[in-house]
Amino acid sequence: MRIRHLLPLIGALFALYIIWGSTYFVIRIGVESWPPLMMAGVRFLSAGVLLLAFLLLRGEKLPPRRPLLNAALIGILLLAVGNGLVTVAEHQNVPSGIAAVVVATVPLFTLCFSRLFGIKTRKLEWMGIGIGLVGIILLNSGGNLSGNPWGAVIILIGSMSWAFGSVYGSRIELPTGMMAGAIEMVTAGIVLLSASLLSGETLTRLPDLSGLLAVGYLAIFGSVIAINAYMFLIRNVSPAVATSYAYVNPVVAVLLGTGFGGEVLSSVEWMALGIIILAVVLVTLGKYLLPAKPVIAPHPAEKP
Repeated sequence: MRIRHLLPLIGALFALYIIWGSTYFVIRIGVESWPPLMMAGVRFLSAGVLLLAFLLLRGEKLPPRRPLLNAALIGILLLAVGNGLVTVAEHQNVPSGIAAVVVATVPLFTLCFSRLFGIKTRKLEWMGIGIGLVGIILLNSGGNLSGNPWGAVIILIGSMSWAFGSVYGSRIELPTGMMAGAIEMVTAGIVLLSASLLSGETLTRLPDLSGLLAVGYLAIFGSVIAINAYMFLIRNVSPAVATSYAYVNPVVAVLLGTGFGGEVLSSVEWMALGIIILAVVLVTLGKYLLPAKPVIAPHPAEKP
């Protein structure tokens, strides 16, 4: 029975760790032939419309007004701002590995926002965050992943928005099942395409095949599959576990960069990747490997 409950968790974490880790590299490919806000908007709107149509044809109804508006707000915080700013930064020549490394600050912000909402955090989770940050510093100190500092600031703002949206989303009423993800993606797509129009983005020529395939991959795998996996996690696990993908994504992004982008990592950077993996284990599995000691309350009849 325990394994049956763990399988969806393992599947959702795998989707976030591997699929989202690859999206940084795919975004980098896509922005070579797409304006960034337009590409992100097309990605989310197409994914959201596809998922929403599937759910409506299956007989599901649109949610009541309150959860619908809540989902729209979460879509703006997580997808329009959080992911949209990553796409803009990569368009400004921030390497995909650096983008993933900066996004790894999400669990740190998540824990801070969790405290504001009264969510308790174990010392073990704080230790995992601290170890992960050490790995991030080492990863960035090797010199191979240097990028535009302003682009890094943009991603940092997006990471804060994503972290706040993750914590807030776990405290409010959202539509059940995949309907939440569909509404979030449709909302984010509309907001991003509106921002693209207002900022004067234009498509001077039709995106090449790699650009079209990139948007297709981001829409189906990076959005429909991975975002619904993420929504499942923030409903069923602590925010620290739900955002632990941010430590694995740099590993996947860097490995794709070395395998297909011609990057070469130093021994210090490989050491950093190992430290990041250790941090993931502490944050995600720490409560199972090192469970907290039970607090034994005195019986009401007992006198001190």
